[in-house]
Amino acid sequence: MLIIRFLIAFALAIVLGKLVSKIKLPAILGWLLAGMILGPHALGLINQSLLNSVVYERIGHILECAVGLMIGTELVWKKIKSAGKQIMITTLTQSLGTFLFVSLVFVLTFYFMNIPLYLAFLFGGIALATAPAPALSIVREFKTDGPVTKTLIPMAALDDMVGVIVFFTTMTIVSSHISSQDIPIYMSVLVVILPLIIGAIVGIISGLIMNRVKSSQTRFIVLLISILFASFIGMIINYHMLPSPLLNFMLIGMAFSTAFSNIITSTALDELMKQFNPILGFSIVVVILNLGAPLDYHLIFQAGLFTAIYIIARALGKYFGAYFGASITHSPQTVKKYLGLTLLPHSGVSLVFTGIAASSLAGPAPECAKIIQGTIAAAAVINELIAVIIAKKGFEWAGEMPHSK
Repeated sequence: MLIIRFLIAFALAIVLGKLVSKIKLPAILGWLLAGMILGPHALGLINQSLLNSVVYERIGHILECAVGLMIGTELVWKKIKSAGKQIMITTLTQSLGTFLFVSLVFVLTFYFMNIPLYLAFLFGGIALATAPAPALSIVREFKTDGPVTKTLIPMAALDDMVGVIVFFTTMTIVSSHISSQDIPIYMSVLVVILPLIIGAIVGIISGLIMNRVKSSQTRFIVLLISILFASFIGMIINYHMLPSPLLNFMLIGMAFSTAFSNIITSTALDELMKQFNPILGFSIVVVILNLGAPLDYHLIFQAGLFTAIYIIARALGKYFGAYFGASITHSPQTVKKYLGLTLLPHSGVSLVFTGIAASSLAGPAPECAKIIQGTIAAAAVINELIAVIIAKKGFEWAGEMPHSK
């Protein structure tokens, strides 16, 4: 029954995505809405039993790993070496800028409301992360190309790394002061380094094997086996070696594909990705569907002052942080003006971080746990619906849609 539920949900998501495309909006918006409508908070076709199913969760990790190939296959050294410095600096300014700005705004807000100020820094730590899948799905759907697209794709991977390090460092410091369940300091390093190591090792091995075979079909089989193997190693570490499951499987896929993409020839890589495209398309829809399913549409009507402050402060931090980084690195005007708009999608990462923060605060500071959970959950719903439309507009205004050139 769970498989039938999923297949029906997937089919409905595709249909809704096509309907949304008819009104010139990205299909991802339809997939997200399908997740919300069919999720446990609405019709319940994708119910909590399905989302909690071990098999479904493991398959989800494999598909997240597959989506990572969309990032890693663009990180070919020959392509990015000229822009590496600009991308690194802009990533740091937009992510750390968002962390500092959101934290400052909530420090001022909480100071006048007698709410513990450490909560402001947790809001900042959650706000800086960007969910790469929504923006990348727009890139894929509309075949965008140009300076903004070329900056965004490698930045999606780097942004996740910075986000994880800053959030877990902040969480560790806060936990050491208020919680009896301290998060070990090494966790902030492990959750970034481990996926990269797993992906890179498997990617190097598979790349060397691919170079030895002549048939494109055989290379494709090597690719599929390698994705499954990398995901399997990640799951063993995630569920049996870490204190709690925290590994980012999209990072595993990104590191894996970066490694083999820099070993095989560009012709072989192009052939491989053409063969992989149907699987990538399926994976993106499922990942976005899973992003939408936990979102409770009721929260739109319950959103309060903190939610509004959070959405606006985060958007300003992302936009002006990206603008500043692009300015000091002398990036093209379109990158300065529009990159920040493509960085607004947020929900998947924010909900993971929120769950970790709320569980750590539940014992020592239950009221703070409620504030952070309610605010971010409502923001995730509202922000994601708006952010997808704005991200698409960003590419359009930058002149990177095929029809806008």
